[in-house]
Amino acid sequence: MAKEGVEVYKEFEANIIPPAWKDRIWNKDDFKKWYETTVKDKKAVEEWWGKWANELFWFKKWNKVLDDSNPPFYRWYVGGETNLAYLDTDWQIAQGRKNKLALIWEGEPWDEAMEQPKEVRKFTYYDLFRESNVISYALREKLKVKKGEILTFYLPMIPELPLYMLATQRLGARHSAVYSGFSADALATRAIDAGSRIIVTADGFYRRGKIISLKPIVDEAVKICAQNGLKIEKVITVKRAGNELPWNKEIDTWHHELISDVPKNVTVPAEKCGSEDFSYILYTSGTTATPKGCQLPIGGYAVSLYATMKLIFDVKDNDIYWCTADIGWVTGHSYIVYGPLLTGLTSIMYEGSPDYPRPDRWWSIIQRYGVTIFYTTPTAIRLLMKFPEDLVRKYDLSTVRICHSVGEPINPEAFRWYFRNIGKDDIVASSTWWMTETGQMLTGHFPGLGKIFPLKPGTNGYPFPGVTMEVLDDDGNTCPPRVRGYLAMTSPWPGMLMTLYKNSQRYVDVYWSRFKGKMYFYTGDFAIKDQDGYLWVLGRADDVLKVAGHRIGTAEIESAMIKHPAVAESACIGKSDPVKGEIPFIFTVLKQRYSPNPKLADELKMHLRTTIGPLVSSDATIAFVDSVPKTRSGKIMRRLLKAIVCGAAIGDVTTLEDGVAIEEAKKAYESVKSALEQEKS
Repeated sequence: MAKEGVEVYKEFEANIIPPAWKDRIWNKDDFKKWYETTVKDKKAVEEWWGKWANELFWFKKWNKVLDDSNPPFYRWYVGGETNLAYLDTDWQIAQGRKNKLALIWEGEPWDEAMEQPKEVRKFTYYDLFRESNVISYALREKLKVKKGEILTFYLPMIPELPLYMLATQRLGARHSAVYSGFSADALATRAIDAGSRIIVTADGFYRRGKIISLKPIVDEAVKICAQNGLKIEKVITVKRAGNELPWNKEIDTWHHELISDVPKNVTVPAEKCGSEDFSYILYTSGTTATPKGCQLPIGGYAVSLYATMKLIFDVKDNDIYWCTADIGWVTGHSYIVYGPLLTGLTSIMYEGSPDYPRPDRWWSIIQRYGVTIFYTTPTAIRLLMKFPEDLVRKYDLSTVRICHSVGEPINPEAFRWYFRNIGKDDIVASSTWWMTETGQMLTGHFPGLGKIFPLKPGTNGYPFPGVTMEVLDDDGNTCPPRVRGYLAMTSPWPGMLMTLYKNSQRYVDVYWSRFKGKMYFYTGDFAIKDQDGYLWVLGRADDVLKVAGHRIGTAEIESAMIKHPAVAESACIGKSDPVKGEIPFIFTVLKQRYSPNPKLADELKMHLRTTIGPLVSSDATIAFVDSVPKTRSGKIMRRLLKAIVCGAAIGDVTTLEDGVAIEEAKKAYESVKSALEQEKS
C-alpha cells in the first residue's frame, strides 16, 4: 500500500496520566520486561500464558501450553481439562463467594410514580449455581441433551440466557446464541448449520416501552428448518412479556413447566471437558457470504478472558461491573457472562434501550448500583451526547473508575465527552479492539501502568502482552509509523477461534491467506501504529471511499464531522460519481439546540475542508436527519444508507433498532437530491 500518511487525531498526541491512574496492579518493573520479551521470544510467550492459566482451576493440568505444529490450527493447553460453568459458579463458591451478588438484572419497564425500575432480579453465585443445575438436569434427563450437542438460543437480555449458557456448558454441550433481532431466515440458517434439535427462546421482551414478540419468529424458523431437512424437536419458551402466542403442543414447552418438577437442590456434576474442545459457536455475517460459524475453545478462551479482565479492567473483588452489550454478540458472551463470572465480579445486565423512558436511564443505573467499571460502545456514547449534559451531571457517577469502549473506532469528541462527563477528567479510559474471531480483547491501556504506558486518548492502546500485532502493507511487510495498512496478528493467542464450524478451508481462506507465503491472521481492519507503538484502528478495510483515486476511511470522515460543536453523530457512505468514482454522502444528526439549514450545511463542509481537506469537502453532501438506522446492538447500518443513496433494494431490516430512521434517511436524501437538481437547473 502506498504511503498515505494518515495523521489521526493529532490533537491527542500528548499523553495523559490522570490522577486516578495510580499503581494498583503490576506495580513491579517486570511488567515491561514481560511485555518486551513476549513479542520476541516464543518461550516467553508460553511462560506468560502459562502463568495466567496456573491461576485457574483445572480438573487436569495441561501438558503443553501451545501446540503450533499444524498452523493455523493452533491448540492451547493441550491435555488440560476444565469446564466454563464450573469456573463461573462452583469455583467461585469454593473461593468464598457463595452469597456474593453475581448478577443484577434490570428490566426496561419503568415506574414513573416511584421513579424506579418495575423489575429487578438479583442472583448470588449460589443462585446461579442452583438454577443452572436445575436447567442442566431438565435438559439431560427430559430432553436427553448429551456432551457435544449444540443448542440454539434465540433469547433477549433476560437472566435465563446466561443461565441456559451455564447449564449447557455444565453438560459439556455447546450453544449457538443468535441475536434476538435476527429474522426467521437468519435464525433458521444458523440452526441448520449447527444441526440443533432444540431452540430456546422467549415469548417477547421490552424495547422502548413496546413488547417485541419473539416466539412467532421461531415458529417461522422451525418451518424453514423442516423445509431444509432439519427437524426441531423442542422449542423451550421463557415467559417474559406475557403476550399471546400460537402454540404447538408437539414441540413447544414452557421453560417454567420444563423445570417445575426438578428438585431445587439437584446437582449435576460438571463434565470434564478437554481444553481443546470447543465451548460454543457464534456466527458472523458478511454482506454476501453465508454466516461464518466461529468455533471458540474452552481452555484457551477461559485463560484469555481471565487475563484480560485482570489487566485491562483491573478487576477487584468489590467492583460493580457493567458491560452494556447484548449477549447475542461476542462482547456479551465474553464480557457479560463468562469473563465477569470467571473473576468473581458483580455484573449488571440491562434489558432495554439506553434512552427509555428518558436519555438518563444509563446514568441512573450507574448511580443506583454504584458501577465502578463501565464498558460500552462509541455509538452509544454519541447517541447520548446529543442530549443536554445536565442529564448526566445530575447523577453521582463518582464510583466509576474505568470506562472503556468497544465495537468501532472512537472519535476524539466522543472520548472527550465520556472522559469529562463520566470520568470527571480523572478516570482510566480507552478504546479496546477485538472481534468475534479473537474471542478476547487484544488491545487496550493497562490501569496502574501509566508511567510505562501512558494513556493516549483516542487510540486502541498497545497489543495485549503475549500477542503480536502489526500493521502491514499489501505484501505483508510492516508499515512505517503513521502509515495506514492492514491490521494483522502475526502470532497465535489463547482466545482465538479454532476454526470455522464444519468449514476449515474457509477458515484458512478468509483469515490466513491474505498475505502470500506468511501465516498471519488478517482482521479486515485498517490501522496505523504511531511513533510510540500505539495502535489506531481506523475501521473496516471495506468501509473506504476512493475519491479521485485517493482512499479515505468513512470512520475518518465521521470523526472529523463530530468534532464540529453542532454534530452529535454522522454516518458516511460513498455515492458513485462519474468523474471522481465516489464522493462522500454524510447523514448528520445534530445536537438538540441546533437546527438544520443550508448555512449550517455549508459551515460543515468548510469544517471538513479544514479538518481533512478539499478532497472530501468539495463534493461532499450533507443530509440532516434526527437519527441514523442502527442495529439493536448499536451499530450503524451503513449498507441501508448505501442502498438508499444508490437506489438499491434495502433488503433485510430485522436487526434495526428503529425503522423510522430508514424513512427519515430516505426523505433526507430525496430532499437533498431535489435541492441539488434545482441548483443545477
